[in-house]
Amino acid sequence: MNKSDNPADPFKKALTEATRALADDHELNVTFTADPSGVAGDTMRLPQVSRRMTRDEILLARGTADALAMKLRHHDDAVHAKYAPAGPMARELYEAMETARCEALGARDMPGALSNIDAKIGAEAGRKGYGQMRAPADAPLAVAAGYLVRQLATGRPLPPAAQHITDLWRPFIEEQAADALGDLDDSLADQAAFARLARRVIGDLGYGDQLGEDPDEPEQDEGDENAEQEDEAGDNQSSEPDDSDDAEASPERSQEQQQDERQAQVSTDDQSDEDMSDEADISDAELPPDQPPPVSDANPDYKVYTQEFDEEIKAEDLAEPAELERLRAYLDKQLEPLRGAVSRLANKLQRRLQAQQNRSWEFDKEEGVLDAGRLARVVANPTTPLSFKVEKDTEFRDTVVTLLIDNSGSMRGRPISIAAICADVLARTLERSQVKVEILGFTTRAWKGGQSREKWLANGRPAQPGRLNDLRHIIYKGADAPWRRVRPNLGLMMKEGLLKENIDGEALEWAHRRLARRPEARKILMVISDGAPVDDSTLSVNPANFLERHLRDVIAMVQRRKQVELLAIGIGHDVTRYYDRAVTITDAEQLGGAMTEQLAALFDNDPRKRARVLGISAMRRAM
Repeated sequence: MNKSDNPADPFKKALTEATRALADDHELNVTFTADPSGVAGDTMRLPQVSRRMTRDEILLARGTADALAMKLRHHDDAVHAKYAPAGPMARELYEAMETARCEALGARDMPGALSNIDAKIGAEAGRKGYGQMRAPADAPLAVAAGYLVRQLATGRPLPPAAQHITDLWRPFIEEQAADALGDLDDSLADQAAFARLARRVIGDLGYGDQLGEDPDEPEQDEGDENAEQEDEAGDNQSSEPDDSDDAEASPERSQEQQQDERQAQVSTDDQSDEDMSDEADISDAELPPDQPPPVSDANPDYKVYTQEFDEEIKAEDLAEPAELERLRAYLDKQLEPLRGAVSRLANKLQRRLQAQQNRSWEFDKEEGVLDAGRLARVVANPTTPLSFKVEKDTEFRDTVVTLLIDNSGSMRGRPISIAAICADVLARTLERSQVKVEILGFTTRAWKGGQSREKWLANGRPAQPGRLNDLRHIIYKGADAPWRRVRPNLGLMMKEGLLKENIDGEALEWAHRRLARRPEARKILMVISDGAPVDDSTLSVNPANFLERHLRDVIAMVQRRKQVELLAIGIGHDVTRYYDRAVTITDAEQLGGAMTEQLAALFDNDPRKRARVLGISAMRRAM
């Protein structure tokens, strides 16, 4: 019997069996990899354990395995999906509290597992710098809420760094949601009851508008619906309606009416893009002298409270060179299985994006290559001079591509890794195809508004302030910079604390302005994102569709001006509701398969070929 040379193999085998038993799934596949830990289908990814088997590696692997196994054992996907909120921040809170519930529930039966999970939480909190955060605005609320639920359910102290950010948010959470958290012990063992409690907590914390419809509310039959419509018609005909009484009598119906009104407003906004185009193109000379120029070319009504704290910064200015090299090395480990994808994607894109090829000839020249096709003319009439041809360069339109990457908090973990891998593969591929590439990122400088919100508060909270956060637009690679010089910059996306809020409309407009100034004949802007724009500070004091409406306005402007071709890659989410030309990637491995053809089709000029490829791929996914 051959024994393995790796001293870590016995430990991995033992941990695999223990994990299967804890998850109550003896068919579970357990792998040890450099990729972020998690569960996909019937496979669990755990942190890699080296031959040295250091104490930290062992504790992290055991803690991660126990946490994921407990979630597999105590978590029901159907119940979870039924109560899941619609908005991104509410969903983050919901996910964090459900994870804490599963870990606390498993720890009641196996207290030793909780010690392992403590080691995992401590390692993660230390790596993400939670211990150095000094203000609640710097710390993720969802993570703190999950830690607090776990601590209340188990009565066990947290590791120091995790305890620190929990203490930063504890006064706020307990003040707003004390009643709901008081029922925690009674609902811990019932996932549906706990999900309802989590939704109460999310509403108490100020994110009730992101919960969506109540899944426990019975559906109205047609008769009730007609009666309600008649009542609403009667109310509208009354001379002095009392809106406040109606809202108190039926808060659910009031919320539905508000949602309907917002949807109607979005529809009206979409239909009025053409009307607004005239306003969007108003020159500064036509504005009254006391009115500042509009912030947005797409919609002159879009407001920004202050641009004083916004920044446009190069990636190398946000981290030391040594840190960028370390983060780049981490990204390279995840790129290792995709080496073949780069070559396959390059061959397909090269046929569509080559800037210059030798394909045509000039005929009837006095010297050059003998034109064999016209020798018959010489044979028929020997007095006819020989004909020569000369190969000439056919000028193709020079092309530049901008990759605009969503650096928001909802991209944390696997999504941002996939986005960075996509950017890396596309940038190297396009550069091989002699296409210039620019890589940009967008996020905010702080959670919950930063200095912009502080200034707004100091000025007495003016109503409808517009965008209320400090933008951070990052230049990872300039279009004229060689890839080899800026290659480490892409590792910055792996930096803890970088990913915060996302204001897509202004970022898209920024990238479009940069691209429009380029001299190339063909300009392509590709957005890599995971969904809708979200900024809690802005949306808390503006209409719920404020940022989404602006994004749609910017997309409409880009498509109307036709200076730039707009494409999109959705990371884990379908973004075709915003972008006409888009594909969705759920895992980096897809870049090596059918996704290669879909990405190539996005760059195709022929809409019929593009629609055929994307349509076939969509049918395959449906089957």
